[in-house]
Amino acid sequence: MKTDVKSQTKEVFDEVIEKAKLKSGDILVIGCSTSEIHGNPMGTDSNLNLAKEVYSVFYPKLKSMGVYMAVQCCEHLNRALVVEKELADKLSLPQVNVIPQPKAGGSSATTAYELFDNPVMVEHIKADAGIDIGGVLIGMHLKETAVPLKLKNKFIGEARIIAARTRPKFIGGVRAVYDENLL
Repeated sequence: MKTDVKSQTKEVFDEVIEKAKLKSGDILVIGCSTSEIHGNPMGTDSNLNLAKEVYSVFYPKLKSMGVYMAVQCCEHLNRALVVEKELADKLSLPQVNVIPQPKAGGSSATTAYELFDNPVMVEHIKADAGIDIGGVLIGMHLKETAVPLKLKNKFIGEARIIAARTRPKFIGGVRAVYDENLL
């Protein structure tokens, strides 16, 4: 399963990066249930080693691209997010005081907290795109107009993948002209 998870993770993230047109400075919110990757109900099989394996695939690429990651915790931490302090400062996001653990925040958030250069916790963000691995409900952290991404790769392990990008709102009605680059 390990080889499959790594290759599936790479395929999913490569596809989302391309379809969401992610570029330096963009924010990608990531929600990930390692329990679901293993085929178990969410919150029943948190696996730190699996989270580290998954992150080893996409973290270096996103970091080298200059794409900020916001990693969502589970509901035990009210879906708070791990972000780099640089991003929190740039967006004036108030910090909250908690350190994610595998059974309170989840293995994904715990791994992000360990990997990030200067991690801090925040409650809210408005990301440019998102990847939901296992149905952890990331939508609350996306900008207002989310557009679902149709992915060829729909699973990592046993976890279903749902992804979205965002776009500016259309305003102005039938006489308006829209910038095709923002669609």
